[in-house]
Amino acid sequence: MITFRLVMIAAAVACATSAVAGDIAPGGTLRAAYLGTNPAQAMRDPATGEVRGAAYDLARELARRNNVPLEFKPIAGPPAVIEAVKNAEADIGFVAYEATRLGTVEFSQTYMLVRQSFLVLDGSPIRAIADVDRAGQKIAGTVNDSITLCMKRILKQATIAELANDPAELSKALTARTIDALGANRQRLTTLSTATPGTRLLPDDLFNVPQNIVVPKDRPAALAAVNALIDEARASGFLQRRESRMSGISDARHARALDARGARGAGVRPARHFYPFGLPSSPRRASVLRPERVLRCRNATAAIPLGAFRGCSCRSCLRGASSRPRCRR
Repeated sequence: MITFRLVMIAAAVACATSAVAGDIAPGGTLRAAYLGTNPAQAMRDPATGEVRGAAYDLARELARRNNVPLEFKPIAGPPAVIEAVKNAEADIGFVAYEATRLGTVEFSQTYMLVRQSFLVLDGSPIRAIADVDRAGQKIAGTVNDSITLCMKRILKQATIAELANDPAELSKALTARTIDALGANRQRLTTLSTATPGTRLLPDDLFNVPQNIVVPKDRPAALAAVNALIDEARASGFLQRRESRMSGISDARHARALDARGARGAGVRPARHFYPFGLPSSPRRASVLRPERVLRCRNATAAIPLGAFRGCSCRSCLRGASSRPRCRR
């Protein structure tokens, strides 16, 4: 009888695993799409082909839990990642949360925040973020990048230029003074600065970009599995260790040195602020998130629920998240 019960329990567990795997990877292989040009997600060693990064580790663990192989494929840009997941060409995708990307896929909770800043020439009069939005200055970002979309909404005086995501061309645009500053995440800017002598990163950040995993809209079990994985990765300290390794941090002294240089470009998002639009299941916020009560943040393209500023990454919202009941920008 005991043996029979053990067999039945094992069979039930196997069936549950199979059911979840069927939602996560219907084709028997977990197809994960990521931004091949974004080192904050993952990087591939050109010599060995080895891939490392938070996105790769999360995808690999998700595949392991569901007993399926992993296909981890780079894609050129955020819209392409969204389209790949939407059109069933990928099962999950790693992409930055951005208001304009809502509606076609489901976003997971945020697993990491990536700092966005600017790269300028050493002699540039731009010394901090406050100096960026000035008349007569040309500020660039790559096409469809999160910071480019944000700059289009919040910069009022500077001219915004969209450039192709080609490191050589970006470096040339800076050194030729075709642009006055280049906006991107700090990992990318640090790499570009190393390859472009005479440049420096600004000491402060424009905003932080939430990094999320997207799944098709018709797979709630897949979304639940992804969110559970992120919960456990955060609680275990895995994401913190991953961020430290990506930043090249081996000890506290090195961490402080990277912070001083502005080269540390990512951080694990606190557990209480990990959903793009708050926690609708929370009794305290349920009344706050009524659809008819909305506000408009300048860092969003549409009205968002009152109290949902916790998912907005503009500096004003992040500063006031713990003290104000709504975004005041």
